[in-house]
Amino acid sequence: VGTLFSQIILYEQIDPYDVFIGISIHHIVQMTLGLVLIAILNKTLKIDFYLKLGDTKRGKNCLVVFTAAWALISIVVHILLYAANQLPAYDFPLNGRNIIGTLGFQLLLTGTAEEIVYRALPVTILVHSFGKSISIYKDITLEVVLAAVLFSFAHAKLTLIPFDMEINYYSLLYSFMMGMIQGIVYQKTRSLVYPMLMHSFSNVLMTGTGYFFSLVVTKII
Repeated sequence: VGTLFSQIILYEQIDPYDVFIGISIHHIVQMTLGLVLIAILNKTLKIDFYLKLGDTKRGKNCLVVFTAAWALISIVVHILLYAANQLPAYDFPLNGRNIIGTLGFQLLLTGTAEEIVYRALPVTILVHSFGKSISIYKDITLEVVLAAVLFSFAHAKLTLIPFDMEINYYSLLYSFMMGMIQGIVYQKTRSLVYPMLMHSFSNVLMTGTGYFFSLVVTKII
């Protein structure tokens, strides 16, 4: 549905390389439908999806530690990519509009939309279906693992007609790992706010570091 809406709306003059508006529309529609479903389930089944601040002390600690660690990881990853001459290649010019547009999308919509659809909904519905949270090992629960699997496969490129699936195993592993971290934080803090922020910040850090290395580091080293 989100893809359909993004194809209907004309935005070529604003985003000629189709790098941020189309996917922003997709995520806004995705988020809206997710919130509608949450509202329905909350009213009919009295399910708490943790759309609140929850454990603020634990949430803030998780957010600070994660953001600091991810900033370091982003830098180290791009240093290694630079050393191997494998920095990301972009199919659009790195001008002000495209940089602001893509980073704005990553900051404002990736965490908000995707954590609603791939964290709050599946984790909470699975717990409701199971009758309880099912622990696998310490803070790792079955519902978080299943939601992380769903989240990782959502990053595979799927075409229905004709049927085709393009899988990037690095992307699947990366998405699964992030899904596990954010799912655990979601359950431990009893809040969707912190996974949303962690999700958005990690995307901005990784994408922004790639831009920085391409625009600055390659020019001075």
